Amino acid sequence: MSATVTISNRQFGRVPLPAEFLARISARFGNGFTQSRPILEQHGSNESHFGQSVPDAVVFAQSTADVVALVNLCAEYGVPITPYGAGTSMEGNALAINGGISLDMSQMDKVIAVNAEDFDCVVQPGVRREELNVHLRDQGLFFPIDPGANATIGGMASTRASGTNAVRYGTMKDAVLSLEIVTPQGKVIRTARRARKSAADYDLTRLYVGSEGTLGIITEVTLRLHPVPETISAAVCSFDTLGGAVDTVVQSIQCAVPLARVEILDKKQMVAVNRWSKLDYPEAPTLFFEFHGSAANVAEQVETVKTLAEANGGSAFSWSNLPEERTKLWRARHEAYYAAVNMRAGAIGWATDVCVPISRLAECIAETHVDLDASSVPATILGHVGDGNFHVIFSIDPDAPDEMAEVEAINARLVERALAMDGTCTGEHGIGIGKQARLVAELGDAVEQMRMIKRALDPQNILNPGKIFAMI
Repeated sequence: MSATVTISNRQFGRVPLPAEFLARISARFGNGFTQSRPILEQHGSNESHFGQSVPDAVVFAQSTADVVALVNLCAEYGVPITPYGAGTSMEGNALAINGGISLDMSQMDKVIAVNAEDFDCVVQPGVRREELNVHLRDQGLFFPIDPGANATIGGMASTRASGTNAVRYGTMKDAVLSLEIVTPQGKVIRTARRARKSAADYDLTRLYVGSEGTLGIITEVTLRLHPVPETISAAVCSFDTLGGAVDTVVQSIQCAVPLARVEILDKKQMVAVNRWSKLDYPEAPTLFFEFHGSAANVAEQVETVKTLAEANGGSAFSWSNLPEERTKLWRARHEAYYAAVNMRAGAIGWATDVCVPISRLAECIAETHVDLDASSVPATILGHVGDGNFHVIFSIDPDAPDEMAEVEAINARLVERALAMDGTCTGEHGIGIGKQARLVAELGDAVEQMRMIKRALDPQNILNPGKIFAMI
C-alpha cells in the first residue's frame, strides 16, 4: 500500500462533465482542448507529497479572450476550473481535486512590455522567471523573486512566492504592482495602474496575490524590477553549530548588512548536497551568502559578515565574485530538495514550510532538530534564514504508511511550535490542500472572513474549489 497521501477522499461532488459542455469546449478551443490520458496525468501531478488527482480535461489558453470564453462556459454548466502553471507547487495548489478543467496557462508566455525607466514590466502569467531574467538582461534589470524552481510568474503570484532573495527584495506581494484578472463571472478587471503607490480604496492587488486561483484567474502581471548590481559576490561558511550560523545572520541584520541572500543548510543537508551536486564542502552546518552593491560596499559587507561568523564558530569562510562560482553555489542550493529526497532510492519528498520571527529562529530549529534526531525518517533542514523561513525535507518510503504518519505528527508539532512563537504555518508554499486546518489554528475567525470574500466573488465556487479552506 502506498503511503502517498490520497486525494480521492477530497473529491467531493465530482461528476462526469456533460456531453454538451464537452462538445462546446471542443468546438471553441480545437486542439487547445484535450482529454488525452498522458496530459491529464501530467496535470494531475505536482511536486508535493499528495497523490495524483487528474482533471476531466485540459484547456490550453493562449489569450485573455480564451480565459473569458472558458470561464463563461464553465459558469454556465457549473464546472470547476483549476489554473495550472508549471506544476511546481508544494501543497497541491494546482491539483484539480474536484475534477473539471485544468486551465494550462503555459502558452500565455509573452513579455508584453518592459518600462526600463520606471523599473517595471508587464508579462503574461505563463512567463517563466528564468526566461524573464534572460529577456531583461540587456537592459540592466532583473526580477529578484527566486523560489528555486523555474516557476511561472502567474503561479508565483497566486501562491505569494518568495525564496532566496526575499531577505533583501521581499516576496511576490512586494513585487506585483498590478494584475489583470478574469473574474468568475467572465469579466476582465485590472486591480491597479503602474504608479508605485496609490490610496485608491481597497488593495485588490494584494487580495488576489496569494489567493491560489480561488477568486480570479490571472492573465497579466505588472512586476517591479531592480537594477542589476554593479558587483555580486557569493560566500560559503561552515559552522560548529546551527545556532552559531543563525546567530551570525541575526547579528548581520542587526548591523544593517544588506544581505541579498542567506541560506542555511544543516549537516545532513550538506551531506546530501555534496553527493547530489558532486561538491566537497565541509559536512557541517553551513550558510550560503550573496552580497549586492558597489565593489567597495560588497567588500565591506563580506568583511563584516566574516568577522561575525568567526565569532560564532564559523570557519572555512570563502567568497568569490566569479559568475561561475556563484552559479555552482546556487544551483546546488536550488537542487537541495532533490538532493535530500534522493538520499533514499525511490523515496518521495515532503517539504515543510514554517516561518518565525528571526529572534526565535535558532530556538525553533533547535527544537525541531530534537524531533528529527528521534525520527526513523531521514530528514534535513534548510531555509531562507534571513527572514525566518525554513524547511524540513523528509525522504519517505512510499510503501511505508507508518512513515507518512510519523512525518505528519512531526509536521504537526513543527507548526504548533511555530505558531506558539507567533510564526506562520507557511512562509511561501501557500495553504493548498495540506494546511487548511493549520490556517484555522493560525488565524481563527479570520478564515470565516476569507470564506465570505470567496462566497461574494465566486458564489458558484467554480474557481479552484477545495483549496485554502472548506466552504462550510
